[in-house]
Amino acid sequence: MEYVKSSGYGATYTSYNSDAISKVTFYTVSVDYNTHYFAIVCFKKEYSYDCKEYIYKVGSNTKFNYSLNYLNSAGKAFWEYIQPYHKNLGCAPDFK
Repeated sequence: MEYVKSSGYGATYTSYNSDAISKVTFYTVSVDYNTHYFAIVCFKKEYSYDCKEYIYKVGSNTKFNYSLNYLNSAGKAFWEYIQPYHKNLGCAPDFK
């Protein structure tokens, strides 16, 4: 996650009205002429102003789709566009 954060500029979408998601930051990282897309999701901690970050390796259109829908519901946009990628890196939470 630190490598992704230090590799370039991230576009952050803050969710002020969400009960679960504080913000999502999307990164585009190039490694050996290959482009990779990541979303770092910051989930709110109960009874705290802090949040817990998880990284997802997502598709190239995920940022666009999320950006169009997160203001209506950050949670629904997360489930629709980011959560389907939860197994790619093996470090995202498994919600059941």
